Amino acid sequence: MSFRVMTIFTFFFSLLVSTPSLAETRKIQDEHGTFEITGTPQRIVVLEYSFVDALAAVGISPVGIADDKKAERIIPAVRNVIKLWTSVGMRPQPSLEVISALKPDLIIADAERHTAIYDDLSLIAPTLLLKSRGETYRENLQAAEKIGIAVNQHQKMKARIDTHNAKIQRFKAQFASKDTIQFAVITDKGMWLHGPASYAGGVITALGLKSPMPDQTEKAYFPTSFEQLLKVNPDWLLLGAYTEQTVVDSWQKNPLFNILTVAKKHHVIDVSPELWSLNRGMLAAEGIAENLATVLVQQ
Repeated sequence: MSFRVMTIFTFFFSLLVSTPSLAETRKIQDEHGTFEITGTPQRIVVLEYSFVDALAAVGISPVGIADDKKAERIIPAVRNVIKLWTSVGMRPQPSLEVISALKPDLIIADAERHTAIYDDLSLIAPTLLLKSRGETYRENLQAAEKIGIAVNQHQKMKARIDTHNAKIQRFKAQFASKDTIQFAVITDKGMWLHGPASYAGGVITALGLKSPMPDQTEKAYFPTSFEQLLKVNPDWLLLGAYTEQTVVDSWQKNPLFNILTVAKKHHVIDVSPELWSLNRGMLAAEGIAENLATVLVQQ
C-alpha cells in the first residue's frame, strides 16, 4: 500500500473514530416510545411551525413544511434563515403523497395532530413524534433539544438553548413592571385567553411578568365572554387577530368596556398571532420578548 493510500485511509478512519455520532445509533424518547436514528438527516419534513423554528435556530432548512399553504404564517425571523421549501399542506391533514415525493430521511410530527397517521408517516421515513400543539414553553425547549439530537446537532442545539436562556434573562432584567399581562387570540367568532400553561403564557412567566389569572395552570386556552374579560381585567391586553373584524369591535361599543383597566389606560395592543401563538419556538419567544420590551420599557 502506497504512502498516499495509507494517508487517505488513516484520515477517513480517524474521522470515523473521532465522530462516532455519525455511525452510532442515537436514541430519543419521544411521544411514541424510543426513536432511533443513525447518520445526519439531509432531507427533513416538519409538520408543525415549532419544529421549523427549532431547525432554523441551528441553521437547518427543512425541505418540506406543513405550512397550511400560507408561507407568511412562518415568522420573518425564521423565514430569513431557512431556504425555500415545499408545502406539504395543512398541519391537521398533511399530504402523505407530497411528503413521500420529497423522499425525506426524517419526519418530525406533532403528537396531538399526527398520532393517527404515525404508521403511514413511518413507512415513508423515520418519524420523530413530539409535543407541539398545546405545549408549554419549557416543553418546547425540551423538544428542541431532542430535535438537535435527531439532526445530529446536539451540542449546537444545547449551545443555542443556552444563548436563548441568556437572552430571556437579559430581557427579564429590563422589566420592572408589576402590571399583569394577558395575550389573547381573537376572531370574528370569539376571544381565547392564553393562560400561564400556554406557550405565550410560559414566555411571559419566564420574563418575570405577571398573569391576571395565575391559578389557571391546567388549560392552555380559555374561550372568553365579555363578562369573563371584565372579571379577569388585566393591566395590558395584547391581541392577536386572525380576522379583520373581531368580537372586540362589538365589545368596545358596550359602555362597560370603558371600566376595563386596559380601556382606561389605553393598554390594548395589537400583536402578531403568528409570533405569539402559531410559531412557538426560541426565535418566536425572543420576538415576544422584544415586543414586550417595546410595550413596557419604551412606553
